[in-house]
Amino acid sequence: MGPTRITKEATLARTVISALRSRGYLAYLAGGCVRDLLLGREPSDYDVATSAAPGEILRLFPAADLVGAHFGVALVRENGAEVEVATFRSDHSYMDGRHPGRVKFETDPCQDVLRRDFTINGLLMDPDTGEVLDYVEGRRDLEAGLIRAIGEPGRRFAEDHLRMLRAVRFASRFGFEIEPATFRAIRRMHASILQISAERVRDELTRILCEGGARRGFELLDAAALLEDVLPEVARMKGVAQPPEFHPEGDVWTHTLILLELLEQPAPSLAWAGLLHDVGKPPTFSIRGRIRFDRHAAVGAGMAAAILGRLRASNELIGRVQALVANHLRFKDVKRMRPATLKRFLRIDHFEEHLELHRLDCLASHRQLGNHEFVKKKLDEIPSQDLRPEPLLNGDLLIAAGFRPGPCFARILHAVEDAQLEGKVHTPTAALALALELFVPPDGLPKQACK
Repeated sequence: MGPTRITKEATLARTVISALRSRGYLAYLAGGCVRDLLLGREPSDYDVATSAAPGEILRLFPAADLVGAHFGVALVRENGAEVEVATFRSDHSYMDGRHPGRVKFETDPCQDVLRRDFTINGLLMDPDTGEVLDYVEGRRDLEAGLIRAIGEPGRRFAEDHLRMLRAVRFASRFGFEIEPATFRAIRRMHASILQISAERVRDELTRILCEGGARRGFELLDAAALLEDVLPEVARMKGVAQPPEFHPEGDVWTHTLILLELLEQPAPSLAWAGLLHDVGKPPTFSIRGRIRFDRHAAVGAGMAAAILGRLRASNELIGRVQALVANHLRFKDVKRMRPATLKRFLRIDHFEEHLELHRLDCLASHRQLGNHEFVKKKLDEIPSQDLRPEPLLNGDLLIAAGFRPGPCFARILHAVEDAQLEGKVHTPTAALALALELFVPPDGLPKQACK
């Protein structure tokens, strides 16, 4: 039981608890860190719950930041570590599916536990003795592998609709089942997730994708009727047939689930691209001799950008996922690419993610990794300076040679770089000679535009 190492956060949490207790207050480790310690996992963060009122917490830790004055939550920081310290409270009169209209500070830890979401997150621990305070049979549910709402499930989900997604996340992350009454409440109330802000939904979906158990997470989202609410484009993958010679595993949904199962705590960009790489297949499905999905990568890239935009993702994440979806089919052509085309492909930003998405895509379908191995070999063989050589020509040199500035410059420089990447020119003189040969007509007057 417990993590294999003592982190700065764990040390700070003990220090905070000791200081609070020395002043006569109750103080315990609370919530997810207790759950993780009992599961033998290293907590990602540490929370402390105490009978001390917010003002007393600040008097004891004057450098702390009161981040939730209404909720009695302070952040204590020291040596790069951060611990959240919260006053015991009970919440009342939820009105908006997220925030309590009234908060009452408590001195009884049981009251604090009863306002929390799931029994496995309702445990308190004395870090010195390891004693656990369990008012909701959370340890029993941990041992049984159950996600159970504290109290009446419908009430818990009415207080914060996002808890429905959190139930799915914890079940998928830990490989637990969702307790039947809790699951029935999710199915009954699923549409209320649409009242939650896009940012909160996005963050929870990203955690489902990245924390482990992504396939199970999306199967549960589907079974709970949440998938159609939050990602209807993904729900439409179900039942969309694929050519069996390339996809013996089955339809687009099955293929995507298999790929998600292969993810191992990926970066968000790779995880979202894995989920959405074939999102363009349902709208491009056709049968002409065989099943086809014409331009599904391009269509899917636009859809992925729209989905992530709807979820208020960052421009960086949208751009990376869009590029991954747009390029995922290009690997089928790598053995036929001209050297210049291949080198340009290999040097696109974050290429390691493109290569990994291709590998996962293959393993989730035909399992043929020949193109993946070909690309890996080329990456080993080609020196980085040959992938990104210093340009031999620029606009100033073209103007000095008599070319007039215009749209043609981009075509000239691209053609010259092609030759450079293929080893046909090595010096500025040779590059300029090639430009004159390709783009100067017989009358000797440089072309203004290459029409």
